[in-house]
Amino acid sequence: VQLQASGGGLVQAGGSLRLSCAASGNIVSISSMGWHRQPPGKQRELVAAIGSGMSTNYADSVKGRFTISYDNAKKTAYLQMNSLKPEDTAVYYCNADLVYSDSEGYYGNHYWGEGTLVTVSS
Repeated sequence: VQLQASGGGLVQAGGSLRLSCAASGNIVSISSMGWHRQPPGKQRELVAAIGSGMSTNYADSVKGRFTISYDNAKKTAYLQMNSLKPEDTAVYYCNADLVYSDSEGYYGNHYWGEGTLVTVSS
């Protein structure tokens, strides 16, 4: 199982970016996907999450600016980030709770993708 994140980059304050997180492997089901971020010198924090029923959860600091969505057919989550601020600068990590299978059975686990850097200049 792999989570491949993409879409980070450098943007000016007020601009937009869209992050993608694609899950691959012998995945049976995904119960939730989300994004955390780790600003320089700070702890990792939740940004947004989406459940299998499309329920969403956002950090207060991004409500009204960020939107998380999920394409079940592509097993891909997206984070649309608008009105970006310098304080949004961080490494963004996607994660997922999922069930995968192999020749011997089914397994549930929590996965993290590699981070993608978002830099917002003032």
